[in-house]
Amino acid sequence: MSEDLRARLEALLAQAMTSTFWWQFAVILLAMGVAYLINRRVQTLLEARSSSSGTGLKHLAIRSAQRLLFPVSMLVVLVCGRAILDLYQVPVPVLSIAVSIVVALAIVRLCVYVLRKAFTVNPVLKSSENALAMVVWCVVILNLLGWLPGILNVLDSMALELGETRVSVLSVIKLLLIVGIAFTLAIWVSEAINRYLHRSTHISPSMQVGISKFSRFLLITLAFLMALNAVGIDLSSLAIFGGALGVGLGFGLQRIASNFISGFILVFDRSIKPGDVITIGDKFGWVHELNARYVVVRNREGVDTLIPNENLITSEVINWSYMDRNVRVTIPVQISYEDDPEKALELILDCAYASPRVLHDPAPAARLMAFADSGINLEVRVWIGDPENGFANVRSDINLAIWRAFKAAGITIPYPQRDLHIKSMPARDSRLDQ
Repeated sequence: MSEDLRARLEALLAQAMTSTFWWQFAVILLAMGVAYLINRRVQTLLEARSSSSGTGLKHLAIRSAQRLLFPVSMLVVLVCGRAILDLYQVPVPVLSIAVSIVVALAIVRLCVYVLRKAFTVNPVLKSSENALAMVVWCVVILNLLGWLPGILNVLDSMALELGETRVSVLSVIKLLLIVGIAFTLAIWVSEAINRYLHRSTHISPSMQVGISKFSRFLLITLAFLMALNAVGIDLSSLAIFGGALGVGLGFGLQRIASNFISGFILVFDRSIKPGDVITIGDKFGWVHELNARYVVVRNREGVDTLIPNENLITSEVINWSYMDRNVRVTIPVQISYEDDPEKALELILDCAYASPRVLHDPAPAARLMAFADSGINLEVRVWIGDPENGFANVRSDINLAIWRAFKAAGITIPYPQRDLHIKSMPARDSRLDQ
């Protein structure tokens, strides 16, 4: 045990035998009691407000207040008690320690809440919360022991000179810390903007995605630049990094940059929007998400296909819901030449509404298409307004209804027939009769 720590402990034990210590102890107990009462009474009101405030900034502020209510109320009482004791010239080293501990508690609670709001809860996030809490408490302990200034000086002395820029271990730690805080706040703000845009009914889905992507990109870029400026790094020195990035884009990252830029083109020209039903190549489905590098297309089997944005720009894409979500579905059927085609047309037209998804406007239509080899080709055409739900179930319902109607009316559905004419037979081998 170092001499400094031993001296501090001896001084603390000596002070514990004096009346000033008990005054400070009484202030701490009073602060804890007041904070408990305030927390108990106000938490119920905040919980009721939180359940009725939705998911906006008001809800976020209420939930933050719930987590900070106890440490902040205790901190207020401690600061007031320390000011009163200072007024009567009473030493307050214990209260100073208590204030540092309560401040650390408030910082840990607030940081954990912001992390959970900015990122999806996962094992990595939980371990990051524990690491963050450990770092904060270690800093508080080092500060209380008086070792923090010396450690900071040692870290600052370990430095490298890169031209006119001095890079030390302390500056790197500060950079990582500020970048982490700035990135977390940027992602948190961008998620809040994204939630607000999704609740807005005056902005189209494509513009919602575009504004969300642009705001996130802008906020993260600003956070990175502000972090560099905060630790004293000259932003003009980034010119070398920009040149290296340009060379990287020219050699190996052009596809990534192309997909990224194509994503913004898709968003702002509104050719592809979330919810659109598209066909690209042999992939059919509806657009589930628009991301910076790819588009998520989900088919009827629930399988998600990640299609690079560049493919949607350079390839032919069928957008079933670009201007109008109504899509026509055709169901072919064939009858025998011995049946009445007019009666068959009436029957298949009546069967058009066998599926509840068929629209009344535009109305279904039945047509005689051709006189084929085996029968007369008929066709019923219906319109649906939800192509994302597929077409097979509509065809199945109508085909089943046509089968029942034809069976009840005595109309036959022919099958291919061929007449075989034998012109001559080969001579019979006499040896087969022996």
